[in-house]
Amino acid sequence: MRVVAKFGGTSLGSGDRINRAADSVAAAVEDGHQIAVVASAMGSTTDDLLDEITFDTDERDQAQIVSMGERTSVRMLKAALSARGVDARFLEPGGEDWPVITDEYGEVDVEETRRRALEVADTLDDAVPVITGFLAEGPDGSITTLGRGGSDTTAVMLGKYMDADEVVIVTDVEGVMTGDPNVVEGARNVGEISVDELRNLSFRGAEVVAPSALSYKEGDLTVRVVHYQHGDLLSGGTSIEGEFQNLVDLREQPLACITVAGRAIRNQPGVFQSLSAALGESEINIDAVASGLDTVTFYVDVDEAERAENILHREVVARDELSSVTVDEPLAVVRVTGGELPNQPGIISDIVNPIADARINLHDIITSATSVALFVDWDDGEDTLEITQDLF
Repeated sequence: MRVVAKFGGTSLGSGDRINRAADSVAAAVEDGHQIAVVASAMGSTTDDLLDEITFDTDERDQAQIVSMGERTSVRMLKAALSARGVDARFLEPGGEDWPVITDEYGEVDVEETRRRALEVADTLDDAVPVITGFLAEGPDGSITTLGRGGSDTTAVMLGKYMDADEVVIVTDVEGVMTGDPNVVEGARNVGEISVDELRNLSFRGAEVVAPSALSYKEGDLTVRVVHYQHGDLLSGGTSIEGEFQNLVDLREQPLACITVAGRAIRNQPGVFQSLSAALGESEINIDAVASGLDTVTFYVDVDEAERAENILHREVVARDELSSVTVDEPLAVVRVTGGELPNQPGIISDIVNPIADARINLHDIITSATSVALFVDWDDGEDTLEITQDLF
């Protein structure tokens, strides 16, 4: 089996942990597997170096300085592997066999990186490559970086381009947990999680695998997260399933927009819960929810509109803080799903402006970590879909 193993800063944070990492790699090699290693800077080295740059410097000099953390790690890990009788070599930007190349805009040069990654893969029977994570080489030979979480990105990207069977992210957590074990009781490891689920969690604070890395995951590439104390690269942890796809789609059935108004609903504990619970108890599916200070809007199947209106009306009558319920139908929803959409400055205006230029009224727009939902009149749904597809 061909495996790319990425060791995070914590898993290389001391000599003992480097020894543990080397033991796990050596065991996998002894079992006959092809192993490539991606190494982060030891511990908090990168942050420490950045903190010490208290003088004016350009991006090129800064990249050179922060690269020293990864450069040190690969030398340490290569030496530890050699001490165990494992043939190993370290790879860093500037070397003739370095794989990760960026273009003049700082984006990964896919064609060149894939070609070089396959060349590295061809040598896996001869030696274990220990590759600096986070770093890349520009077209002029300069050192560039892949941004926050760049070592994860290096690992999954190389796993994809090297035709690996699996990428193993070795870190300081037991895989993906049901909750933060430092905050909630009884948190346990999740054996499997989808790419979509993890990307949404990652954009909202879960520091397990960098979202940028998961964009490189394809369906036939296994990605697994294990704790550095586990000691076995080939089992345990959390398996990340599926692949993330850029998608623009129009919901096939129309929606009804049901809005409940009241006085400062947002500041009234229990109001939203009672409204949504009433719909749920009647087995009415809620497609989406939007809220303001004085309103809560539920989007449900248009066939359920009348029943949902009556259910919510009963809640309005029962609660003094609520005043009225109204229905608007039929509406179409076009959803754009594409990784870091809401995290790209200006992306919402890039989507909305062409729709406005076409004189299409947007009833609502709802964003999540990885998607944008556009609500328009049902008759405008196909035109909105076509405009949005042209953008992506």
